[in-house]
Amino acid sequence: MPILINLIASIFFVLTINTCHSAYDHHTNSYVQEACSVTKYQDLCVHSLASFSTTAKRSPSRWARAGVSVAIGEAKSVDLYLIKLKRIKRFQGRRNIVALSDCSECFQDAIDRLHGSLGVLRRLNARNFDNEIEDLTTWLSAALTDADTCLDGFEGQNAERVQVKVLRNRVIRASYITSNALALVNKLAGTGIQGLTDP
Repeated sequence: MPILINLIASIFFVLTINTCHSAYDHHTNSYVQEACSVTKYQDLCVHSLASFSTTAKRSPSRWARAGVSVAIGEAKSVDLYLIKLKRIKRFQGRRNIVALSDCSECFQDAIDRLHGSLGVLRRLNARNFDNEIEDLTTWLSAALTDADTCLDGFEGQNAERVQVKVLRNRVIRASYITSNALALVNKLAGTGIQGLTDP
């Protein structure tokens, strides 16, 4: 009889844990989906920002910071790939070297702008809200332009198609994530200073 009671208790415990996990997953998924509903690339947004759900919840300012943080990571990933390409001997034709240098410069600029944006978001306050939001949208838009400028240098290239294709895909992904970050900042701007207060 004690064995049966223990078995029933164990089953009840497992069912309770599963129910709690289901409720937890539902809430965390709904938070990120709600936040990403304003973005252009929603699937990518949900995938890249899902881990922030438990801390950001329904806070526009926290989601904006999360979006920019992820954009910084993607931009750094592209920059590391550019460094790797510079070391490939087959990729060291004159045109490639110039394009890589230009692209690297663009992404260094983008990373600086993104870091600056994150710094502003961390100290955003009611007194300077409008001016700082304007700076944020300007910097994030410029980071998007940097990505486009990087790709311009590889237009029409047939040599080393695999490397150029991988680079293009990485740059486009970084661009999409930065676009999502800009959308989250615009959402924060739309909520006004109320968006600075955690729900």
